[in-house]
Amino acid sequence: MKNNCFKGFAAVLLLVFLSSFQVAAQYLPDKKVFQNQYDLTRPHSLDIQYYTLDSRLTKIANDGTKKGTDIYRLYLRCVPAAPASKLGDDYTCLKFTYQSGNSPEKTIPSLTNWEYHVKLKRDAKDSAEPLFGIDQSKFENLVDDSGKEVPIENQFHIYNAFVDFYSMFVFADKPDSGRGVQDLKQVGDKVIHAASFSQPEENLGSRIAKGSYFKNGEITLEFKGLGNVNNKPCALIGYDSGASSFYMIMKPVANIEIKTRGSSHYFGDIYKDLAGGWIQKATLHEFVVSQSQVPGLADKVNGIVERTIMINNVPAIH
Repeated sequence: MKNNCFKGFAAVLLLVFLSSFQVAAQYLPDKKVFQNQYDLTRPHSLDIQYYTLDSRLTKIANDGTKKGTDIYRLYLRCVPAAPASKLGDDYTCLKFTYQSGNSPEKTIPSLTNWEYHVKLKRDAKDSAEPLFGIDQSKFENLVDDSGKEVPIENQFHIYNAFVDFYSMFVFADKPDSGRGVQDLKQVGDKVIHAASFSQPEENLGSRIAKGSYFKNGEITLEFKGLGNVNNKPCALIGYDSGASSFYMIMKPVANIEIKTRGSSHYFGDIYKDLAGGWIQKATLHEFVVSQSQVPGLADKVNGIVERTIMINNVPAIH
């Protein structure tokens, strides 16, 4: 009787194994996926694009406990420029909201339906111009929909949400010179991006003093695979900043400077439409450790921040 039971159990195991093997075989990737070569630099289509960005910033105490999360949400419409145009694409910020900790979500009225041009590629002579063509002064003295002034720290993070969004295109599109996404031909390819170890001089507005900088680490791109997002075949591109560093001199009010030094490590994935050239989805994870010297305080202030960002290409936003 025991032998019969054992034989029956063994037969069931065999059936399960064979069934699992057949299912697994159905999902084994075609070798051609890894052997084929792909062009990840196709020009952007001229179709209007809509995006949402959800950025979550969590402050962490020295003992590791989380002190609260701020949420920033950006809603964008992009009207692409013709390929030969040097003016850049036309963008409209349809809405921007932010929520600090457990407080209610607030809208920033001055950013609602704000229209502007974005120039992702630029010459060295443009270094005095605002980063990506985004006027940083637009983000100074912001007030929310209740008429209350947004804290200066939050104002900077609202501006930074726009910078984060366009930074994804720096990695996803071919740079003006040097190595980049154009060197990723097959799944598994890796490349060190041309922006590695760069420390560009940028105009970040009147509240960030000259001498401030962000220095990239060794930025790597990897062609990680293929996916389907929004019913579009996409290349999955991974990026990693390596060990980045920064020095910021913030001037919240006249005659007061807050000097901050720190390190940053950010990384994530980009799903880029193989046909239309537009980003369909992107993620960013970042860890920032800093130390600030604040006038009037004897001890320096330590800061630990974790950020997570999700960008989605979505249907028309009304």
